[in-house]
Amino acid sequence: MKITMRYFPVMLLVCLLSFGLSTNNIAQEKPGDRPGIAGILEGITPAVVNISVTGSAAIPQNPLLNDPFFRRFFNVPEQPQTRPVQSAGSGVIIDADEGYVLTNHHVVNNAEEIEITLQDRRRVTAELVGSDAGTDIALLRIVADSLVAIARSDSETLRVGDYVAAIGNPFGIGQTVTTGMVSALGRQTGISQGGYEDFIQTDASINPGNSGGALVDYNGNLVGINTAIIAPAGGNVGIGFAVPINMVMAVVEQLLEFGEIRRGMLGVQITDLDPDLVEALELQVTRGAVVSSVVADSPAENVGIEAGDIIVSVDGEPVESASDLRNIIGLTRAGTEVEIGVVRENRGRNFAVQIGDSPDVASESIEANATSVLEGAELNSIPLNHSAYGEVEGVYISAVTQGSRAFRNGLEAGDIITAVNRQPVSTRRELIDILEENSGTVAMNVLRGQQQLFLIMR
Repeated sequence: MKITMRYFPVMLLVCLLSFGLSTNNIAQEKPGDRPGIAGILEGITPAVVNISVTGSAAIPQNPLLNDPFFRRFFNVPEQPQTRPVQSAGSGVIIDADEGYVLTNHHVVNNAEEIEITLQDRRRVTAELVGSDAGTDIALLRIVADSLVAIARSDSETLRVGDYVAAIGNPFGIGQTVTTGMVSALGRQTGISQGGYEDFIQTDASINPGNSGGALVDYNGNLVGINTAIIAPAGGNVGIGFAVPINMVMAVVEQLLEFGEIRRGMLGVQITDLDPDLVEALELQVTRGAVVSSVVADSPAENVGIEAGDIIVSVDGEPVESASDLRNIIGLTRAGTEVEIGVVRENRGRNFAVQIGDSPDVASESIEANATSVLEGAELNSIPLNHSAYGEVEGVYISAVTQGSRAFRNGLEAGDIITAVNRQPVSTRRELIDILEENSGTVAMNVLRGQQQLFLIMR
């Protein structure tokens, strides 16, 4: 014990000196000495913004009020009651000079006011340039000084295993960066509204509010726009999806020129080429899209493409599947001439095809006028992948707002209006013109599945 107390002052002095040396070493560390991508993020995070959306939504009414027997006992307003709603998301500045901001269609859909908060806390009102439900991409424009844009990469060069970072505004708590890697490419999930999917899958944490944010590589370049997650338990489970930036920019080009997407159409019904068919037909190709039928008087029929042909390329780019072909043609502007490579009886052939106008354009859906008997219904052309396409002429009801006039008149999403007051209709313009000429009660022929209906619309 005496020995310990004797050397205690010396030991204390050594400890103090050691602490001082340690403190000096910490103070001399430089931020760049730490591993990570902080330096890259500092230059690109100002390009990722928070988006606040204000709109309104119909207040659901008691289903009993849809029954005429019960409705007569209550004072039911003609116009559905609405309530204000707010939502939040993220966006990415891609052009600092023009103020263009990318986000998701579902973030700004039905927005009445869009406000963007920059990283320096400035708040500016955004204008919607155009939006496409098919790819879930929207383009906004803001007017502000000293904006920072993010550089873009070629998403075709991505590989499974590449490191990526997701930047956005999850749950509205503020800008957040998460990291991970590319888990898969070319994902087809069926979770998007329009079905034009070629997702980058990543395990970087993506949560509600990240929608519209940036997916960047470790060089700080934009490779995708974060869009969706699979979350069985309601939270992030490491399966997130982003729209590849190459697909995004193909959409942006048309939004800037037309304010909408004018999708191309080839005019074929297609299915995947599976191993069983390869074996049965003794084919020498294993990937492609099998033409099951050709639409009459379509671009495909006009150049000689036939049922049974296997489409294997477009302009020299390989076609891996039916979904792959749908994406390529759907993002090709109508009027463009492309070279379609097919295999017929194990022999290759090429066809020069001028792509036509597609009726499968989710972003061109029209919401009926508030004074119309179809108020609350979204009018569209019959989708290309619908069983009635090419067989029936009419106007497709893609959505009906609950409690709206169209809803009360008995219309449902998926209905096809084929005639009004016995006048056949094949386009939305024809339908709207007829309704404007007949402002009172009208009778409509409606196809619902395989059932023919006759509805009185008031």
